[in-house]
Amino acid sequence: MKVPRPWSARAWLDTAHVMVGLPVAAALGGLTIVLAVAPPLLLRGVPWFTRVQRSRIAAFLGTRIPPVRTPVSWRSPATWRQVGYHLLSPLVSLLAAALVALAWGAALVGLLAFIPPQVQPPPLEFPLDLRRPAVVAAFMGAGLVCLLLAPVLARAMAALDLSVARTLLGPSRAELGQRIETLTESRAGVIDAADAERRRIERDLHDGAQQRLVSLAMNLGLARATLTDLPEPARLAIEQAHEEAKQALKELRDFVRGLHPAVLNDQGLDAALSGVAARTPVPVRLRVDIADRASPTIEAVAFFVVSEALTNIAKHASATRAEVRVRRAGERLLVSVTDDGRGGAALDRGTGLRGLAQRIRSVDGTFELSSPPGGPTTIEVELPCE
Repeated sequence: MKVPRPWSARAWLDTAHVMVGLPVAAALGGLTIVLAVAPPLLLRGVPWFTRVQRSRIAAFLGTRIPPVRTPVSWRSPATWRQVGYHLLSPLVSLLAAALVALAWGAALVGLLAFIPPQVQPPPLEFPLDLRRPAVVAAFMGAGLVCLLLAPVLARAMAALDLSVARTLLGPSRAELGQRIETLTESRAGVIDAADAERRRIERDLHDGAQQRLVSLAMNLGLARATLTDLPEPARLAIEQAHEEAKQALKELRDFVRGLHPAVLNDQGLDAALSGVAARTPVPVRLRVDIADRASPTIEAVAFFVVSEALTNIAKHASATRAEVRVRRAGERLLVSVTDDGRGGAALDRGTGLRGLAQRIRSVDGTFELSSPPGGPTTIEVELPCE
């Protein structure tokens, strides 16, 4: 816990949170006791009381307590936890406010001990026999200690109130676990849907636009070879169109291959990575040891990792060779890409590696980068196969 300075905004916000919390907690606790004689009214009032306390905590401490999603009912443990908080909060707030007020008050009294008795306000008036320099110095020393202690005490009391509120006003551990499980399943569904959509786009482009471009390039090539008696401008136009069609076909093939190569589905990661390594300008040593195939989503992420890493090596590393190792260890797929280039790669120097790390984390994988200046650069990735 970072210790706030006495003059910092954090110290005053903590103090305000504690001091405002006492009347708010007393009022809500009193209403809870009064409405206990009419349980239906209390059942209606508890959610409103809870919103007031959540708003106070968010306003002064900047912390949002997640709401409880279960319906308000006497059969719900969450409802009883909220009632318990509103009954316990006045006691916690009284203790916190008393300690914080005592600390700040003692600091004020001690630091004002040097003021002459004639100008001291009545609450701070000292007996005349305590005006000796040694006594004044002792008072001021104690005041300085209290001044330094008051923000720490305010921070601790605010943290205590926040801890009690999180326990009683927020979701229980079982509810949080259920919510995390639901979010995990939803994320997995989104990732699988995105991967399936990429495969669909790849199939549509492969069977549609790519085939049309192949047909167009073949027809232009046939016209270029046979229509040799055309005027020079027409012949040049056909040649240029033929070259443009071939270039467009190449770019489309590269794009489709980057989306989701068909060979990855048909023959697996080994064959797909072999094609990537063969197309890389830098000599690549590839070793793949996978007895059992992983899920299509994990294979797609592994393919993307190696493909992006080899692209970066060819563009930026000035390397003479690279090595790719892919193996499965239990329920983890381990991917390692190493090059002997100039090194100096970092996540914050471009979007390529950062996007790579984000895609790996989206499937609960881990990403480690080692790239000292002068090389070598090593990327190590672990992907779950479950």
